[in-house]
Amino acid sequence: MINLLKAVAAQLIVLHHLAFYGPMADHVRLILPDLIDWLGGSARIAVQVFLVVGGFLAAKSLAPSAQPVMVDPLGAVWRRYAKLAPPFIAATLIAALASAFASQWMDHHSISAPATVGQLAAHAVLAHGVLGFPSLSAGAWYVAIDFQLYAMVVAILWLAARISGPVRRAWLVPSLVAVGSALSLLHFNLDSDWDNWGPYFFGSYSLGLAAWWAGDPRRKTRGAVLVQAAIFLPALLALAVNFRSRLALAIMVACALVIFGRMQFSGEGRLLAVVNSLARTSYSVFLIHFPVCLLVNAAFTRFVPADPVLQGGGMLAAWGASLVAGAAFHRWIEVPLGRLLQPSSSTASAAQRA
Repeated sequence: MINLLKAVAAQLIVLHHLAFYGPMADHVRLILPDLIDWLGGSARIAVQVFLVVGGFLAAKSLAPSAQPVMVDPLGAVWRRYAKLAPPFIAATLIAALASAFASQWMDHHSISAPATVGQLAAHAVLAHGVLGFPSLSAGAWYVAIDFQLYAMVVAILWLAARISGPVRRAWLVPSLVAVGSALSLLHFNLDSDWDNWGPYFFGSYSLGLAAWWAGDPRRKTRGAVLVQAAIFLPALLALAVNFRSRLALAIMVACALVIFGRMQFSGEGRLLAVVNSLARTSYSVFLIHFPVCLLVNAAFTRFVPADPVLQGGGMLAAWGASLVAGAAFHRWIEVPLGRLLQPSSSTASAAQRA
């Protein structure tokens, strides 16, 4: 179920950026206006899937039973950074080069200005948004937000352990998360000035946390209902106060994870293999698709007539090229970088367990 959600959401994000940023979509809009407008607008909320799934997996790795267990905050945050940042930095450098090449063939707002040293440094520490630097790639904001949200959960667990002490208060972590979720959904998420900060998105992330904890088969039914209600009710209240389609989608995804999130599908069907492959490379596709789409847009703008059908073929080519590039990036960059940093991450993890 998680792989299916990640695979579908990743495709929608690629198509959204193709429709929103590229001149090819401007030509295709002449014959398919509703589709291009939907992809360029509403499809962007597919990112909520990654937010909820991210919270679900964070709960699984950091606090599977929602207990206030003491964590090494610096070690946990470093491991997350070591997982997210190296391939992100590589993709950012590729995006900067792609913009330089694409500018030779077209003049378009999707092309970034030449990157500065400060801008690259801000991207490297995942702080480009909060420091006010323009993103060098579409979707770069999400990587920084994911890192912030993970760090927020680590901080909550550390605080809960400090408050609880030797007494295991099973209600403390879900209660702190519920308070954070309510503040996010009823305040921060209503103010777009906060959209470079984790609290703006914590409500959706917390639904993923709740989905893992509520689906814990070791938890008694009454406890599961209480955990789910403590975090889902603020979301439903926020939806009633100010309806947001992104929040409605987050709630639906969280509900699906409560029901199906731990289900294992048996069999070796071709469709299942494709879904698993797309999910496995989804982060790489997310990172690398924008420079690929930018270059294809530039090539079709320079060398292909402005015919809607031909430009539509260009969009499909960019989509397919993004998947191929994502698979190559996963194999040759993301995985090797992960192995390179694995010793330091493993050492930090062992120190935390000790």
